[in-house]
Amino acid sequence: MPERLDALKHWLEAELAIREYNLTPASSDASFRRYFRVTHDSTSLIVMDAPPDKEDLRPFLTVAKLLFDAGLNVPEVIDMDLEQGYLLLGDLGSILYLDALSDDTVERLYGDALGALAAIQACHPGAGVLPDYDHTLLMTEMALFRDWLVGTHLGITLDAGQSTMLAAAFDLLADNALAQPQVLVHRDYHSRNLMVTGRNNPGILDFQDAVIGPVTYDLVSLLRDCYIQWPRVRVEDWALGYQRLALQSGILRAEHEDPQQFLRWFDLMGIQRHLKAAGIFARLNHRDGKPGYLGDIPRTLGYVVEVSGRYPELVELGEFVAREVLGNLDA
Repeated sequence: MPERLDALKHWLEAELAIREYNLTPASSDASFRRYFRVTHDSTSLIVMDAPPDKEDLRPFLTVAKLLFDAGLNVPEVIDMDLEQGYLLLGDLGSILYLDALSDDTVERLYGDALGALAAIQACHPGAGVLPDYDHTLLMTEMALFRDWLVGTHLGITLDAGQSTMLAAAFDLLADNALAQPQVLVHRDYHSRNLMVTGRNNPGILDFQDAVIGPVTYDLVSLLRDCYIQWPRVRVEDWALGYQRLALQSGILRAEHEDPQQFLRWFDLMGIQRHLKAAGIFARLNHRDGKPGYLGDIPRTLGYVVEVSGRYPELVELGEFVAREVLGNLDA
């Protein structure tokens, strides 16, 4: 889209009076948004290019203000042109959590991320400010797995028994999500959207799809990340540690103290998210011409197989994913 890049440069130069600057790509995105780093006068800023016919900037601005006002480290909005689809933002640096995580750093980095998550979940945006993560949305997301990965990518036509099994599993997973305490959900709280920063770590990106939804959603996004994997025992220890933090801070109440109930919420929420994510990865390839995420599908669905095997009502789902989906990915 060279015409948009030319218009962006004109905006920087004419509207913001930036003359001498360097403009370089800052990051890729799974949406239609693009990000550029602008350096001038020893200052580094980020400009977001969001084509207005493809992306609505208002949700980003709403959530950015909510999180910024809560003291979280999100990009400061410096200037904007909503008609053209441009935002000038503060720069949170270039060190992704994904690139910095190791056995030596994970406790500190996840400690910071879990503390920030508690601050996110303590936010109370008010009725109607953010959409609800309702049954319709949960089911629409899981349908991405069935339609884009199973159908479009693998070319599998489900028989009646498989269709019934998937529908029952989807209902169970949606009911699990709706039974949980409902909080502010970032919705993509993982290692590619968290930045390592020198102060107020982590920097938090890509929050424009925030909703009011299940308390374990962002937790499982972080701890059972589609892009990096940790041993089950360690993940469950972190999850239960967060449960204790949430109880202490009032996010959870006394009736939510049962660790087994919390882990069930966490496990089943992860299955819902990972089915959705695997479908999105397939859609990015076929609809948007972005094949780079296909390599993350085996790890993502590996969680589904492993966790489903521990719940009798989801064993058939895990067997289907292992046999029909993972078994055919490289065929």
